[in-house]
Amino acid sequence: MKPERLAQKTKAASGILSHAATEKKNSILMILEKLIAEKQEYLFNENRKDIESAQKEGLPKSMIDRLRIDDKTIREMQASIRDVIALPDPVGEIVKLWNRPNKLLVGRMRIPIGVILVIYESRPNVTIEAFSLCLKSGNCVILKGGSEAYHSNLALFSLITESLEKAGITADAAQFIGTGDRSYIYELLKLDDYIDLIIPRGGEALIRSVVERSSIPVLKHYKGVCHIYVDEWAQLDLAYKVCLNAKVQKPATCNAMETLLVHRSVANTFLPEMADILHKQGVTIKGCEKTVKILKGIDKAKDQDWYEEYLDLTLSIKIVKDMDEAVSHIRKYGSDHTDVIITANYDNAWKFLREVNSSCVLVNASTRLNDGFQLGLGAEMGISTTKLHAFGPMGLEELTVNKFIAFGDGQLRE
Repeated sequence: MKPERLAQKTKAASGILSHAATEKKNSILMILEKLIAEKQEYLFNENRKDIESAQKEGLPKSMIDRLRIDDKTIREMQASIRDVIALPDPVGEIVKLWNRPNKLLVGRMRIPIGVILVIYESRPNVTIEAFSLCLKSGNCVILKGGSEAYHSNLALFSLITESLEKAGITADAAQFIGTGDRSYIYELLKLDDYIDLIIPRGGEALIRSVVERSSIPVLKHYKGVCHIYVDEWAQLDLAYKVCLNAKVQKPATCNAMETLLVHRSVANTFLPEMADILHKQGVTIKGCEKTVKILKGIDKAKDQDWYEEYLDLTLSIKIVKDMDEAVSHIRKYGSDHTDVIITANYDNAWKFLREVNSSCVLVNASTRLNDGFQLGLGAEMGISTTKLHAFGPMGLEELTVNKFIAFGDGQLRE
């Protein structure tokens, strides 16, 4: 199907889906959740094709891990669907009402964005998460997954199509782009008459490519240069646990810690043990000049390293004189994604929360918690590092916009 025809069909379906009842949308998701369980062997077999291909191509282990569909992935996909079912339907919600002096009652109502093109890499469960969130928020979706997960994504999409058909909703409400021809995608990026929003999820190169070519608004899921600042008032036992989790629990994700900032007054005590803990987990450490003097045998970090999203077991460490220097470092090198302070000082915690303007700022908790599921949004579309119109994990509400409504009794403009 040609790009324009695909976009036209999806736009036509959005007129139906945008007004679908909550019960109808939930029934589609219930069918999909059941199909994933019933056809998991089919999913495993199709995923195996992608895994074998990735291994032959010599893709990094971290990427292969993200490609894999196993029992845990099946349970996670089902859980994310159930969470979305349980969440309130945002469509039609009145978020504010006020009276004007002329007695006109003015309000705002949530409505779907329309048609959303989601371009993503690696993780095939994004296919399910993106569809679930778009469906519940009344949006039609065009899905373009990475070629490395082609068989897995196609298999999951077949279940999506089946669930729509069984529930009596047009299958045009969700589309799948199977071709790897970039010119096909580039043409879609120009179809602003039919597609309302583009959400790219993947590496920096992918996002920049989409932004440069699109005439459609783009919500960027940019890179995650995430920091943890260990304050002079930090409880070190807590800091060890949080930093370890933030770096090694899943290093290939955008919310993994990439830079550790340490107050100079605790550096000599904290860093040797922290480094030992990290080394045991296979983490390679790069450090500033002061860090290199404390941790013998590590490489000195270059200026470019502070900008890096490693997505691997590599960590940059910098010793800072105070919180102001830590915040300045985050502002210069960070990506507005996720930043953390470890401290037992109430005033310092609030100073950090106020002055660091990332999409999620945490106190005494892992960067890995900046996630729609962890924050109670159900599945997430991604973590927006764009401040228009959504910032941070994008759940159902972030996939709607507000229109104005008004109730009158004959008011006129004079």
